[in-house]
Amino acid sequence: MRLRPVHMARWSARHPWRAIVGWFLFVLLCLGAGIAAGNNEATTEDYWVGEAGHAESMATDGGLQRRPVEHILIRSASGPLDSDRAAEAARELTAGMRALDQVRSVAPPVRSQDGTALRVSVVMEGAELDARKNVVPLLDRTAEVAAAHPELVVEETGSPAISKGVNDQRGDDLALSERLSLPVTLVILLIVFGSVVMAGVPLLLALSSIAATMGLAMLASHLMPDPGVGTNMILLMGLAVGVDYTLFHLKREREERGRAGGRLSPEALVELAAATAGRAVVVSGLAVIVCTATLYLATDVIFSSLATGTILVVAVAVLSSLTVLPALLVKLGHRAERRAAKKAARRARRGTPAATRRVKPENGRMFTALMRPARRHPAITLCVSTLVMLAVAAPALGLKLIDPGRDTFSRSIPAMRVYDRLTAAYPELLVKHEVVTRTSPGRAPEVRQALTELGRRAQADPLFARDAEPVVRTSADGRVTVLELAVPHPAPSDEAIASLDHLRDRYIPATVGKLSGVDTGVSGDVARGRDYVHHERGKLPLVIGFLLLLTFVTTAVAFRSVVIGLTGVVLNLLSAAAALGALVLVFQGTWAQGLLGFDSLGAIASRVPLFLFVLLFGLSMDYQVFVVSRIKEAMEHGMTAREAVLDGIARSAKVVTSAALVMVTIFAAFVFLHLTEMKQMGFCLAVAVLLDAVVIRMMILPSALLLLGERAWRPLRRPRTPDAPAAVPSLPVG
Repeated sequence: MRLRPVHMARWSARHPWRAIVGWFLFVLLCLGAGIAAGNNEATTEDYWVGEAGHAESMATDGGLQRRPVEHILIRSASGPLDSDRAAEAARELTAGMRALDQVRSVAPPVRSQDGTALRVSVVMEGAELDARKNVVPLLDRTAEVAAAHPELVVEETGSPAISKGVNDQRGDDLALSERLSLPVTLVILLIVFGSVVMAGVPLLLALSSIAATMGLAMLASHLMPDPGVGTNMILLMGLAVGVDYTLFHLKREREERGRAGGRLSPEALVELAAATAGRAVVVSGLAVIVCTATLYLATDVIFSSLATGTILVVAVAVLSSLTVLPALLVKLGHRAERRAAKKAARRARRGTPAATRRVKPENGRMFTALMRPARRHPAITLCVSTLVMLAVAAPALGLKLIDPGRDTFSRSIPAMRVYDRLTAAYPELLVKHEVVTRTSPGRAPEVRQALTELGRRAQADPLFARDAEPVVRTSADGRVTVLELAVPHPAPSDEAIASLDHLRDRYIPATVGKLSGVDTGVSGDVARGRDYVHHERGKLPLVIGFLLLLTFVTTAVAFRSVVIGLTGVVLNLLSAAAALGALVLVFQGTWAQGLLGFDSLGAIASRVPLFLFVLLFGLSMDYQVFVVSRIKEAMEHGMTAREAVLDGIARSAKVVTSAALVMVTIFAAFVFLHLTEMKQMGFCLAVAVLLDAVVIRMMILPSALLLLGERAWRPLRRPRTPDAPAAVPSLPVG
């Protein structure tokens, strides 16, 4: 077990073509198997959470579940609306929609109160989430009627059309992020290696790892449904860690080559690099996987999908760095040797003396300047740096969470602009609360009477729509009854949230809540969002608790030191807190809206903090493992604790910072996307990686280790006595 990374690298180095061909066959096999199996998408039931989820379950049991609805808005292109022409267009729409297989029913046209618009509502067949794939024929039929009536504006919106627009926008955004991040990443790698070929190797392995993971994720979706966000995370993390792991391995191989001075073969150099960097990659990948796995404790389909995608792509990236990368390095090493031999032969024929290679310093002036405070004044540097990080983290104390629903989507989506015009003319369509009851069939009249009284009380409340009559529906078997109440306020607004509180805390207890044996719950857009945020808050202590425990155990065991384990946990907490503080400072207010191109929600998307906290712990562990590995390696070569800290930080500073720049570039590209939630994720990750690589790893960590001295490296167990039986050696990390 101890030498497994070395054994894998040795086999790949001795059989390079087998390793290279085998890797790309593995990628094709994963991708092909995934395509053959298909993707198992999440259903509406997978999103049910809390009271809202329970209410939707009852409604579905009675056949009264929410149906996907599209609204076609008819208005005048200029001047007042011509009623006759609008009615004619509505008749054509109604006839055309009823002829489609995707349509369940079409409601009669409804005129707006001010008479400027006419609305035709279309109920679609199938489940709510499936409608976005089936809405295209409806959009085409609307476009045909619009073309036939140029004097009118005929446009369509609704949850299916908006969902399709969001998906299309997400696809365009991902393509944009790739166009932004790939060239910059290549430039950074060119600066680090000074070679197009060597710079292309990390990108090649990262992209092939992403392709393999895409296929594996499709297979995994049959165990855990895919809500459609896993692909984003695979692309994001695959490029980041794939380049990072390859970069660390390549850097170490170059160090060994420079130290050998041409005396060792490429195979031997690869094996030496695997003995140190290879083990560090394994431990780092394991740490990221362990951290990310805590997301499963949230029992949420989106978090489970994000965790699965991250775990798979990290595992595949680690595998690529231990198998195909050594083979590629051997082939490139032999190629470099042949070129060097040809140059030497040409010099010999011309009688030119052999060129002397100038040894570059390990780090330049910038890195030396960054490390100088910790080296000269560790106590002051530790205090000042920690205070700066705490100051950046302070805004996180005012964190507010919101479930980003339909009203928060970008207005660059055409269906969202139509939605704004629709809700301006018909404000009762903004929000609907659904009160769902379930009881024995014989009590249906009693329940209907109580729900009617509830609707009467709600209509007297100014928070509810007075012009929209409450609708009561009962299932065919009389067991389930649903009351629909309209609210003329957008879902994220304080008024809409207050109306939900009034409904749950006042009107239900005073009416249907008095009936014994009646199961009651409230659903709808506002209830879904509120219950989802409450669910996540409830899971947060459990996830963070396990995250801290597993991070400590992984680090302490890897480096055989309790102090190193505790130090890693504290530094990771500091890094994550500072990133969340910066996120709140920028996105919860309005001052940065114009700078970053977003509309402030006045809060942070509810999924962002928990996911980022877990992911940031994993990424922080990435750098912790590589830096501390170099320090531990220096100590094993006989250096004192102080000498080892300075040497390890110095040797890893440039490559860690280069890897961090790659990650920052990839994450920062998400700030240019349209979805505010993705902007928040990209910004927070970019800030976290930058702070972690510069402040934590080059100032706080060396300062703390210099002050701790030998105490930081006390082993977990006392040294064995001569009479003690031999134990199985632990896996060193270089």
